[in-house]
Amino acid sequence: MKLYTAEQVREGEKEAAKRANISLYTLMQRAGESVFQCLSQYYPKCCSVVVVTGGGNNGGDGFEVAQLALKHKLQVTVWHIGDPKRLKGDALSAYQQWIKLGGKVVFDSVSLPLSNVIIDAVLGTGLQGELRSSAQLAIQWMNKQTAPTISIDIPSGLIADTGSCYSDVVFAEHTISFIGLKQGLLTGQARNYVGQLHFDDLGVGALFKDIVDSSIEVLDPKKQVLPERLAASHKGEYGRGVLIGGDQGMGGAILLASEACLNIGCGLTSVLTHPDHIMPSLSRTPEIMVQDWFDLAKYQQRIDWGTVIAIGPGLGQSEFARQKFDELSALSLPKVLDADALNLLAKSPNYDRNRILTPHPGEAARLLNVSISEIEQNRYGAIRQLQNKYGGCVILKGAGTLVCYEDRILVCTAGNAAMATSGMGDILTGILVGLLAQTQDIFLSACLGVWLHSACADYIVMETGKNVLKASDLIDYFHVVMKSSSQSSNI
Repeated sequence: MKLYTAEQVREGEKEAAKRANISLYTLMQRAGESVFQCLSQYYPKCCSVVVVTGGGNNGGDGFEVAQLALKHKLQVTVWHIGDPKRLKGDALSAYQQWIKLGGKVVFDSVSLPLSNVIIDAVLGTGLQGELRSSAQLAIQWMNKQTAPTISIDIPSGLIADTGSCYSDVVFAEHTISFIGLKQGLLTGQARNYVGQLHFDDLGVGALFKDIVDSSIEVLDPKKQVLPERLAASHKGEYGRGVLIGGDQGMGGAILLASEACLNIGCGLTSVLTHPDHIMPSLSRTPEIMVQDWFDLAKYQQRIDWGTVIAIGPGLGQSEFARQKFDELSALSLPKVLDADALNLLAKSPNYDRNRILTPHPGEAARLLNVSISEIEQNRYGAIRQLQNKYGGCVILKGAGTLVCYEDRILVCTAGNAAMATSGMGDILTGILVGLLAQTQDIFLSACLGVWLHSACADYIVMETGKNVLKASDLIDYFHVVMKSSSQSSNI
């Protein structure tokens, strides 16, 4: 599914309606029907609704929902933010139809009755700048209620293009997006507010797609598939991954990464690390070849042997680490850079088409010499800047992880808050190295690796009910989840 900016949808829906020979008001009515259908499906016992409307077309959608609810014998109260005399166009028509039907409008929250469900129709996708005090008070009121909220098109207060916000945002149980799915609904802070996301093209989706194109889309694991292993294949055909990291006292990161690399199917996995970590690694996973990174002759032999290099987990930022980073950066082999390797790269930027970078927002901020808040205010813009500056394939981690390669951005919708623990990034690095060793394709490896990493966490949470995961929990589920994916489109 492609993702769009608010402006793309606004302009595209006009042309789509024109080609379909229908009015924009018809689309507003269809949007109201879609929201009411959601209300009926998820809250079938609902008998009272409060619809909170604003002054734009989003408010018009709300008046359409209110009409349908009233016609179905629900108790309906509309709280309008602002002066209805200032309504224009289709929103005004929807308001007039509500009044004609005998509907009433209140203008403050004091007289609002208790309700089973709240419909959020205050602010749509055109939000720019700080919220007005009246809208902010309405959002705060909705968030204080125990009744669930359904947001029309976007939770009020959320910025449609970026998923960021200026201040208060409605915490929705359900959000229904129309015509084209807005790109800001799937990444960053949006994941806190959107709830269950629904999409309805209102009957003009095919026309809209013909009119508007986008380079941003949802990551679809069905399009990212590893080639099947032939019966007579051998380990040498599945790559030789070399992972460098684990300075003194930081061995856990490289151990996790190397185990993930091995378990995702890398033909041969090797680690170059501080000698303190050799015995723990061999005791834990004897299938992995581990060597002392201070033995320069063996170190160089292992680097020359590898087909894929990863550097960073637990690497540190010593002069030794800097030297190794500089040496490895000059290699033409495909590479994965994470953790301290990204911090070293930020100090000495270079461009490389044949690598995967895996920054979290803090590392991304250092790579672009900006604040973390600037990264999170526009994750799409940040990842494009990273890819333009550093090359290769960039993964911007976080809620709604993004993958950028050349002019394409893919958004991962899998993953959950149980992943917010140490070592998760090391597991992702190992997965990427193992996939890259097998495919020699940085974009395929990045997309499949990001999805698998998050989908494993979703699978474990679904199966066990855990709300916090250890990073190592994911390793035993790689092939379970990949098999499930090949059999079903929904894990």
